[in-house]
Amino acid sequence: MKTQTLILEKKIGKGVCYMWKIIKSTVSEFEARMIEKLLVVYNIPVVLQETGLFVHPIFGSSTQYEVLVPEDRYGEAINILRWEGKVVKYTPLYEDHVKLGAKIVEFAGYYMPLQYDGIVAEVENVRKEVGMFDVSHMGEFVCEGPDAVKFANYVITNDLGTIDFGDIIYSAMCNENGGFVDDLLVYKISPERIMFVVNASNMDKDFQHMLKLSQGFEVKLTNVSDDTGLIAVQGPKAQEKVQPHTNLNLEEVGYYSFKEGEIFGVKGIISRTGYTGEDGFEFYIPASQTAVAWRKLLEIGIKPAGLGARDVLRLEAGLLLYGNDMDETVTPLEASIPWAVKFEKGDFYGKGSLLKQKEEGLKRRLRGIMLDTKLVPRHEMEVFKDGQRIGYVTSGTFSPTLGKPIAFVMVDASVKIGDTVQVSIRDKYVDAKVVKTPFYRGSVRSRK
Repeated sequence: MKTQTLILEKKIGKGVCYMWKIIKSTVSEFEARMIEKLLVVYNIPVVLQETGLFVHPIFGSSTQYEVLVPEDRYGEAINILRWEGKVVKYTPLYEDHVKLGAKIVEFAGYYMPLQYDGIVAEVENVRKEVGMFDVSHMGEFVCEGPDAVKFANYVITNDLGTIDFGDIIYSAMCNENGGFVDDLLVYKISPERIMFVVNASNMDKDFQHMLKLSQGFEVKLTNVSDDTGLIAVQGPKAQEKVQPHTNLNLEEVGYYSFKEGEIFGVKGIISRTGYTGEDGFEFYIPASQTAVAWRKLLEIGIKPAGLGARDVLRLEAGLLLYGNDMDETVTPLEASIPWAVKFEKGDFYGKGSLLKQKEEGLKRRLRGIMLDTKLVPRHEMEVFKDGQRIGYVTSGTFSPTLGKPIAFVMVDASVKIGDTVQVSIRDKYVDAKVVKTPFYRGSVRSRK
């Protein structure tokens, strides 16, 4: 990061003038204010100044800021940001979560709500009624240019050619060995405009990966994550609750499709997507107006839910979690989503390695298991069959909806649905049945 030293004609405290040094440049006002709040706690004076630069995300323009600290406190400030770096980020709704009494935890580099009324209650509310999640920590990249669709199709394993403009596709994005760099959503906006939605924990890595692959394509990539808020309203009554407060006919927004519209007068992208196994919508709106929409949704009776409920809901729905169920050493074929790998579409990054794996046959693959016990399988617990270790648990939880423990396990490819395996839990070998996933299918719609 380039830095520069300058003197500002600005007095702090009792007429004290400082030599100022830029510690962060070209950041959103929201991020700049959060950095200021953090450093002031350590009694480090901070000055914010507009750069005169603007970025152009999906939703208008955003002024960029520089954050400056006294030159003689620069090293201390850098160390604080490095130390706090993984936990210093906040979504636009952080203060709302605190006011609502949420239990706050660090997740993927952000302070996020783990729960409000309790994980089980929140799961049941989403399954039977409607709930909402702050997922503003997710990353959004905009790809623009004549080669936007061509480039996106090279980056991902799925095929954008199979969907129309206004539709969305789920895919893996692989490294040269066929392992997951990330799993992501791709919004096909126009012939020269694509939006990638990536996991928060992989945001920087993903952007650099895409930048590297973009060489030779006529495209421009912009990370608009800091300027974009994201609220997910999920549950069988989602449409009923939201419809009176949007200018769109939500029945016309198909599953894994989107339209530009308004929610409580806030403009953005409204998509019929989610990660719970229920029907619902996600609102991509300006970060500066996210709290407005959130508070209005609260006013009409939609209860918030936290990360704990979201993790249970996604596992019940048989949906993957990066870092648990897959990472750069696991391929989409091993993760049991071969439908998201379209070899016939032409070249894509990692294709050679995946094709070789397919031809040679899988040695392991992800399976679902269900247990008739109160003992819950957890991440990295070992799995056995006929006395031999055959794999490990990637994700596990007690399913309030099913009343049983469930889990994803990475096991030998020879393991079939209907087989009985054992999970080592608290020094006991506990029987589990290999079952078809999803474990539970809710009100989620299908693509027509």
